[in-house]
Amino acid sequence: MTGRPHVLLSAAQSLDGYLDDAGSTRLLLSNEEDFAEVDRLRAEADAILVGAGTVRADNPRLLVRSAELRRERVAAGRPEQPIKVTVTSSGKLDPASRFFTTGDAPKLVYAPAGSADGLGAVATVVDVGAPPQIERVLDDLAERGVRQLLVEGGGTVHTQFLDAGLVDELRLAIAPIMVGDPRAPRFLGPGAFPRPLQLTEARRLGEIAVLRYRAAAEPSSLDLARLRQAIKLADECPPSSTFRVGAVVGLPDGTVLATGHSGEGDAHNHAEEAALAKLDPRDPRLADATMYSSLEPCSDRASHPKSCTQLILETAIPRVVIAWREPSLFVEAEGVERLVAAGRRVIEVPALASEVRRANTHLPGVRP
Repeated sequence: MTGRPHVLLSAAQSLDGYLDDAGSTRLLLSNEEDFAEVDRLRAEADAILVGAGTVRADNPRLLVRSAELRRERVAAGRPEQPIKVTVTSSGKLDPASRFFTTGDAPKLVYAPAGSADGLGAVATVVDVGAPPQIERVLDDLAERGVRQLLVEGGGTVHTQFLDAGLVDELRLAIAPIMVGDPRAPRFLGPGAFPRPLQLTEARRLGEIAVLRYRAAAEPSSLDLARLRQAIKLADECPPSSTFRVGAVVGLPDGTVLATGHSGEGDAHNHAEEAALAKLDPRDPRLADATMYSSLEPCSDRASHPKSCTQLILETAIPRVVIAWREPSLFVEAEGVERLVAAGRRVIEVPALASEVRRANTHLPGVRP
């Protein structure tokens, strides 16, 4: 995603995940405080994007409402209003809708070639393939100088961005309303959603809950290589009635400080424990190190006095990279949660989890 805009996805939904009801009048899911915060997000953005379905159903203006916020934009040398952006597969949009007729900001329509030629008088139409490819939308916006993109929906667009792993932040306002109507539009449709999200903020605006998330960091090529090394180390584990795990402690320059695997040195040793036993916990190099473990570090155990999570926290290791969250076979694991709560950065690589499961098919219910 180098060079692409920073993508903030913003949505308001009901408690049961709907963006609206199935009626002809729009269901109000925000209050004035929430509207004001979203207006601030618009003012901070270089462009605002909505799907064609939102243009048709809501007829939005997509303008910064606050005069003070508009003055701040102008004082900072920015246009009074952000660029307006929509994405359409059919090109069937009304050129008289408020998206096109309100405000002096540029309007961009991303659509398959030839599908939206009738909108050329009211917007710049850009071919991004059929169906539209979100990656090409972001690349084109970057070329136009857009660095901050606010995505306001609807559900199809939310799903496309999250499914493509192209969302950097998510702001979700949750109203104390339940819709319960399968005909109504939902926040998300089916998708793979490859980038896990981490909760960064939870606040109350009247009766509305506002949650902020950021996308978990993506692993580097070195991270993937070291994690695969940790997964391979599980092959060296002796026969066991519990998890077979491998671990590597490495530096950003590629140096491996220590490795370990379950059962190494002691039948009850865990992989992270075995690796850390080879290092002085006060070693200054650990301040730049990463713990790579094929399985989430344990948070509770009976065999030894300290869990692997605790052992990691007793060092300065700032990063932990794992492939598989520990399933609820023996305990309800909280290793990731405890590490994150302590300020350590945790990166999950679920794409490699099947390889870890393959090494643990001796356990009940575990399949590759």
